[in-house]
Amino acid sequence: MPVPPSLAARLPSQAAPPAQRMGAAAGGDAGMRRFSFRRQASTAWCYAGMMPMPVWAGRASVWGAYVLIGLVALLGLLPSARLIWEAWAGLTAGGHSVLVRVLAEAGTWKALWHSFYTGMLGTAIALVLGAGFAWAVVLTDIKRKSCWVFLFMLPMMIPPQVTALAWLQLFGPSSALLQTLGIAPAMGSPQPLYSAEGIALLLGVQHAPLVFLALRASLLTLPGDLCEAARLAGATQAQMLRSIIFPLARPGLVAGAAMAFVSSLGNFGIPAMLGIPAGYYVLPTLIYQKMASFGPAMLQQVAALSMLVGVLAVAGVWLQGRLQARASYRLIGAGRRMAALPLGRSRRWVETGMAAIMLLILLAPLGALLAASLVPAMGVPLAQETVTVSAYVEMLTRQGATWRAAWNSSLLAGGAALALMLLSLPLAWLMARQPGRWSRWLEAVIEIPYALPGTVLAVSCILLFAKPLPWLEISLYGTLGIIFFAYMARFFTVALKPVQAGMRQLDPALEEAARLAGAGPLRRLRDMVLPMLAPAAFAGALLVFLTAVNELTVSALLWSAGTETLGVLIFNFSESGDNVLASAVSVAIVAGVALLMALLSLFGGRLPPGVIPWRN
Repeated sequence: MPVPPSLAARLPSQAAPPAQRMGAAAGGDAGMRRFSFRRQASTAWCYAGMMPMPVWAGRASVWGAYVLIGLVALLGLLPSARLIWEAWAGLTAGGHSVLVRVLAEAGTWKALWHSFYTGMLGTAIALVLGAGFAWAVVLTDIKRKSCWVFLFMLPMMIPPQVTALAWLQLFGPSSALLQTLGIAPAMGSPQPLYSAEGIALLLGVQHAPLVFLALRASLLTLPGDLCEAARLAGATQAQMLRSIIFPLARPGLVAGAAMAFVSSLGNFGIPAMLGIPAGYYVLPTLIYQKMASFGPAMLQQVAALSMLVGVLAVAGVWLQGRLQARASYRLIGAGRRMAALPLGRSRRWVETGMAAIMLLILLAPLGALLAASLVPAMGVPLAQETVTVSAYVEMLTRQGATWRAAWNSSLLAGGAALALMLLSLPLAWLMARQPGRWSRWLEAVIEIPYALPGTVLAVSCILLFAKPLPWLEISLYGTLGIIFFAYMARFFTVALKPVQAGMRQLDPALEEAARLAGAGPLRRLRDMVLPMLAPAAFAGALLVFLTAVNELTVSALLWSAGTETLGVLIFNFSESGDNVLASAVSVAIVAGVALLMALLSLFGGRLPPGVIPWRN
């Protein structure tokens, strides 16, 4: 590739003809000239665009990059390494009996079977719901697709404990909505959701959007030319689905199923709200019970149980990789999008069925939750003479814990979102401009805390900060600091992914031109990269805030008096029997989540594709 004239003026030796350069290398100190020629030629190729030049220059930039990479690696590796160390201690000397006793307990294997059963059944329900909606939204000609996607994604953004509480208010003899409609079961009737199948049903509803997102991404990349050729050859829609679409979309379906299964294993809110009252324990709730016992060997016991959950999660991810490797296909070229399959007269029936499903899994539970927050006590029907907002008045004026939990959640979620946004911007820039094995390794390290169940990460943080920090003699245990660290580790990948998507769309030629003009790496990052990545970084921070502000799985094991969060507050209200107040707090949370999602959708047109999950 020839060197441009503007660069040749600066690099005359590189721009010289090959014959002259070879002649120069032949005389005098040949070895030294060969080295000089190779170094200069390599520099010329870098300027010509064939090899990436280093993006940082100067000692300060190098040390800044090392500090950033080291900080990110510590966030991803420290909790897991501490948990593995504690589990290893259980295999040695005095800890051997503790580990053996935990694994020998019948309750451990019973909880393991419960986790596996509810996880698999919940995954099957998530597959049916998520795959059905993905096929309908992407492949067919139904109307208002963006509205369907928004509604179907909403259950994933609603906290699991709120989902469980809403469904509990929908069924059972004390349901205000059923009492109003006159169809409530008789008082004393059992709650049907207090069962393994009830837990699995809500796990499936909660994680169906994960299957939807993964399968939708695969369906959006289907080659339209291939499907059109099959249609011209006389293939029916059923044949196209069976022979072309399903094989190509199978990796996305497998990935969605694996994400749903791993998320079901680590879910704490739904099994705690539905399983603990019925004495049905899964591994996360068993860990919660062990933590509450405060026994002498409690830490080693929960470490062993956490490793068991982690092994299950890793096994699910490994199985996903194996299935995807067996069902992988390579497409040559991007091609055009596949045309929507016409449903004809069946479209109205499909849309009616989708509306009925959304009414059942989203609108009816939320309606029951709202009705429960407007009655003076559970079991009272909602009528003109019984409607009251006393629960909201109690929540806003008399309950100091509500404001404290709202402040703690906002502070933790907002602080984590801001800090992760500031870390993600330079990190995504380094990973995009210096690709290699180190960047792939670092990305895998960042994803470890998010892939592990939340209870495992919480136990890891307890083990990590049970003692004061060395040299500083500062204890984070029992403070907001330990929850903040756990949020930083868990949601780093949520903040990084949108910034990486935006970074891939930036042309490196702009930075190269600025570098040739004399701009240093910090100035290029400040004046060129940051303004263009600001929308994607803001969207990533907002996604972190949405996910963290109502989080329960991690904070349920890390909170103490004065550090409760909104998720913990709802769980405590429900545990103490104050379901009306818990419903009022949940309604306020759902309204806030829906508002933030609507704002993201409103400004989504200005963001890079893929930043907002529920937008095309």
